[in-house]
Amino acid sequence: MQANTNFEVIIIGGSYAGLAAAMSLGRSLRKVLIIDSGKPCNRQTPHSHNFLTQDGKTPGEISEIAKSQVLEYKTVNFVEDKAISGFKNEGKFSISTQSGVTYTTGKLVFATGIKDIMPNITGFADCWGISVVHCPYCHGYEIRNEKTGIIANGERAFHLAALVKNLTKDVRVLTNEPASFSADQLIKLKENKVAIVKKKIVEVEHENGYINNIIFEDGSKEKYDALYAALPFVQHNGIPDELGCELDDEGYIQVDGMYKTAVDGVYACGDNCIKMRSLANSVASGTMVGAFVNMELVKEQF
Repeated sequence: MQANTNFEVIIIGGSYAGLAAAMSLGRSLRKVLIIDSGKPCNRQTPHSHNFLTQDGKTPGEISEIAKSQVLEYKTVNFVEDKAISGFKNEGKFSISTQSGVTYTTGKLVFATGIKDIMPNITGFADCWGISVVHCPYCHGYEIRNEKTGIIANGERAFHLAALVKNLTKDVRVLTNEPASFSADQLIKLKENKVAIVKKKIVEVEHENGYINNIIFEDGSKEKYDALYAALPFVQHNGIPDELGCELDDEGYIQVDGMYKTAVDGVYACGDNCIKMRSLANSVASGTMVGAFVNMELVKEQF
């Protein structure tokens, strides 16, 4: 790591979006620092899918290949640390880390992702990303034709049920609370033979993250092979809020078409601002952010 703590661009988050942004910037000879704490949200996921050239590889393997390629660009630096606070003063950003170092930059990119809020269900967190998943496009093919539950309610459950029904005939919606569907949605679910289970879930029985049974509050249990779950989330890092970045009604960082936030000089990419949560989208947004940030620097310097 270079002794100099001043950079043209600091990227907080060194997973797929952050590394993609760094590659775009490194190829333009920008002096870049990536700060990453080494805890990606998909660290439990056995394999990644729906990403051309990388289908079936582990998330860690893809990330390590990406990191090794990005760091071939000598103006790009990487530090394993946690960014814990930040402020803006006279057009410059100061970012302080857990290790006690403060870095400064003119442009800041958040590729920090989101943090899923786990429900109070025993065993659920152990299965998250393995046999309890969030996305049919990322995981649906691998669990096709399996007995599948959807832990969700209302519009989100209805949306997932329609997608999942195309992958397996045996689908049930587990509302884990009183159901909240419209009359039309209930008719559609019945027509497509998607049962609704309203009982409260207390435990996911599993073996090394792979589901065996769902246990309900009344003591009954049902066998399932896979579950989808729509979870609430929070931003993984609090610095965007600290700096004044705005969130939308769902909790994503608001960005414009160039991934600019409400704070001049601050950009966001990846899961923290994109609803379609996948490696491919993270890489795409990171690549674009790198180009947009470089263009801003060109305008300022040329």
